Amino acid sequence: MAVKRTTRGRRALRILATLVVLVLAATAALIVWQYYVTAPWTRDGRVRVQVANVAPQVSGQITELRVVDNQRVRKGDVLYVIDPFDFKVALDSAKADVENRAADLQVKRAQAARREALTTVSTSIEEKQQYAGIAKQAEAAFASAQAQAAQAEINLKRTEVRSPVNGYVTNLLLRVGDFATTGSPNVSVIDADSYWIDGYFEETKMDHIRVGAPAIAALMGYAEPIRGRIDSITRGISTPNAAASTQGLPSVDPVYTWVRLAQRVPVRIRIEQVPAHVALVAGMTATVSVGAYAGPGDRLRDVFLAFVDRLGPKRPQGGGVAPAGVTTTVEGSHDVSTLPAPDPKAGPGAEEIAPGIAPGIDEAPEAAKDLPAKDLPAKDASPKDAPSKDTPAREPRGSHRNQGNGRSARD
Repeated sequence: MAVKRTTRGRRALRILATLVVLVLAATAALIVWQYYVTAPWTRDGRVRVQVANVAPQVSGQITELRVVDNQRVRKGDVLYVIDPFDFKVALDSAKADVENRAADLQVKRAQAARREALTTVSTSIEEKQQYAGIAKQAEAAFASAQAQAAQAEINLKRTEVRSPVNGYVTNLLLRVGDFATTGSPNVSVIDADSYWIDGYFEETKMDHIRVGAPAIAALMGYAEPIRGRIDSITRGISTPNAAASTQGLPSVDPVYTWVRLAQRVPVRIRIEQVPAHVALVAGMTATVSVGAYAGPGDRLRDVFLAFVDRLGPKRPQGGGVAPAGVTTTVEGSHDVSTLPAPDPKAGPGAEEIAPGIAPGIDEAPEAAKDLPAKDLPAKDASPKDAPSKDTPAREPRGSHRNQGNGRSARD
């Protein structure tokens, strides 16, 4: 009997040990599954940055290059200079045309004012309208000349090509003597204020991604990580089956594998803290961890604790993190980069450009009626239209005629 009891005890012990091993193996498998499949971390992270492709707004030969490759520049610094000779000549010509148009406008306004002051005895309404129209045409020509001068002045300023952002000149291949063409980029400037990190998470891990959740990015070669927060989640990725084929119909792949690979969704992480000794370079790879996995400590231990926590009662989530469905950016200040737009100011008036050519031009037409007769040109009063003081008034026809023999009364 004692032998049978011993054999049964050993068999029970073996079964118990086997069950314990199976439970531990299952637990380890679940932890590893959660760590590699559902835990919100990924090795597929990249440092990203905005690059300003600088292109000239005017064409010409480059006469001066003021930067070198990988040089730090600030917004507004001159990168290179285009030969300004042609643009200076164009500006001088435009200014001369403005003076010419200003003088012509003064004269045309004075002529129109004189005609407007005369009565219909001295001039006709048609002539008044003609001179008023000529004055309006002169005003339009003067405004056009001012606009051309403003354009010429801006083009001269654009011969100095400036950096639109704070950053670093990269891959500089420009040399003095090269010809710069309008709209063709020839200098690239990395925007030093626009770095961010993209983490490409598998779709099986998206349930743990929250906008506003803390995140860390461990760069290869640096022990201290970069800290930040999830800024937004991409709302769409490319689908091969959506490509249009013959007659615009979708091209669907008929082969569907049994093993489904999880798609990767880009998650944008806003950088908040960079260690002093870390030099960010666009294209660097990083291991990105989000939420509870972004804190310091052993990652496997954190996964085990999270697994144990999932077996227990659910705890309410904090209100500081947005739910998974909300993928808008985190509230806060977001710098918007803008370029100063050219604002050509209104040029001086014709009286300021060509003063003294037509005095009294600003007076009302009624005031011109009080001018002495000597100030009016002789051609404005024709003998056909107005009688002279020395010429007697013309008598009415037949007033001194005799009705009988046609002789005058004096006779």
